[in-house]
Amino acid sequence: MRTQSPDTPPEIEEMLLERYRQMSPGEKLRSVQDLNRTVQLMALAGIRSRHGSGLSERELRLRLAALRLDRETMIKVFSWDPEIEGY
Repeated sequence: MRTQSPDTPPEIEEMLLERYRQMSPGEKLRSVQDLNRTVQLMALAGIRSRHGSGLSERELRLRLAALRLDRETMIKVFSWDPEIEGY
């Protein structure tokens, strides 16, 4: 059996999938929310690493938004050009 991830043994993947099947919709939603929050925290850490920890909250949030939104939207909505200001 081929697994979703080449470094995961089939029996481990089956255990994981079985756990997902047992989860309630609320548990699945919380899991996704936790993963999204983790990704956001990692992105913020990367921004701080690249640009320093002295960024204002606004600049930090703009750089975070620029990682997710296209350039045209960033310029139109926030008057922030990621190609000039950075990500």
